[in-house]
Amino acid sequence: MRTGYPPTAPLDSPIKLAVLISGGGTTLNNLVSRIRESQLDAKIALVLAGQEDCGGIQKAKQAGLGCEIVPRRQFRSVDDFSLAIFDACRKANVDLVTLAGFLSLIHIPDDFRYRVMNIHPSLIPAFCGQGFYGHKVHEAALDRGVKVSGCTVHFADNQYDHGPIIVQKSVPVLESDTPEGLAKRVFAAECEAYPDAIRLFASGKLIIEHGRLVISA
Repeated sequence: MRTGYPPTAPLDSPIKLAVLISGGGTTLNNLVSRIRESQLDAKIALVLAGQEDCGGIQKAKQAGLGCEIVPRRQFRSVDDFSLAIFDACRKANVDLVTLAGFLSLIHIPDDFRYRVMNIHPSLIPAFCGQGFYGHKVHEAALDRGVKVSGCTVHFADNQYDHGPIIVQKSVPVLESDTPEGLAKRVFAAECEAYPDAIRLFASGKLIIEHGRLVISA
């Protein structure tokens, strides 16, 4: 397993990913498609589902990927749940853990610091934190009357939707928008932002300075 994260030099190709899912698996599908279309030099070494009935499990199978199910409800604490998650990631020898609509809080161990990414469907720090997920984010954005929304990819830490921001992409909010319409537009931005962030990580261009992320030239 490589040491020193974020890496300060390009990683060997392809970068090995773990993808953690809780829902329908649309972000997993996007990563699979980007890899197959040679737009992302990566290998999905592990898919982990946080609940037994999430739709992403079937999408993983359809993509020819194994999927380990680690139900949150079977663990007494966040620490025990996190230990199971990251033990699986160590066994798969992954370089980077990608949270793909993963809703359960996890505690990140020292050896995975700055090796766990999350994507959130708003421009953090707006409409984020515990309770803000899925359509609830877009409903809140429309209720507030914002004119711009988007998505954020960030390094995850032990708080919801927190940690150094890597990539943000904005989309306009239309007067006629519904939560469904805004969600579709934001997801299109997510499909670009997550691969961009993974490529930056693999290139060794991400530097953490005083808790903030800087992209080197």
